[in-house]
Amino acid sequence: MKMHIKPIAVIILLSLVLLFFGCKNMSKTTSGTAVGAGAGAAAGALIGKALGETVKGTLIGAVVGGAAGNIIGNQMDKQAEELEKNLQNAEIERVGEGIAITFESGLLFAFDSSEIQPAARQNLTQLANSLKEYPDSKVLIVGHTDSSGSEEYNLELSNRRSQSAKTFLVSRGLDSNRIESQGRGESEPIADNATETGRDLNRRVEVAIFASEEYVELIQAQNQ
Repeated sequence: MKMHIKPIAVIILLSLVLLFFGCKNMSKTTSGTAVGAGAGAAAGALIGKALGETVKGTLIGAVVGGAAGNIIGNQMDKQAEELEKNLQNAEIERVGEGIAITFESGLLFAFDSSEIQPAARQNLTQLANSLKEYPDSKVLIVGHTDSSGSEEYNLELSNRRSQSAKTFLVSRGLDSNRIESQGRGESEPIADNATETGRDLNRRVEVAIFASEEYVELIQAQNQ
């Protein structure tokens, strides 16, 4: 749990900002939508920053709500179930109207390396196949490290690893414009870096899958 990093009042306040500005930006034809896409993304990013979770913040910001959100959510439910069956040693979590996937970086990369290990290629190939089957989504890949070594080096390594994962997915037929890669280095720990178990958990690669803006607009137009 990371809620202790920031006071709970901050999280509640940012959640209210998400809802307030999202609702202010809704048109009459989308009055059933809980969160406006643009404002939701901005507020979601703030919430994610407060939580120390880039991926979950992105998914919170991508929430659409209403009839369109229900359609997107149902599709994400189906995709998440399939990913649970096909991805080995990966944590799959439904967040908002998207999917968060966490890979231990040790399963993808050798120590101090950004080259994808042979054993990990099947996992990433399965992910690529799923993304091709559900083409109306965007993907964010975020690399993380523990706090061993310098902050600068860890940031650079996490960037190389997330970019390497993106390059592999593109090599399996995905449009590079659909995928964004980021490195967060040691800045978003999920466990205590003072223990080996905690450092193992902090060394990870996370993937966010969420509906593209074009698909959201299409679904909203169909449900006016």
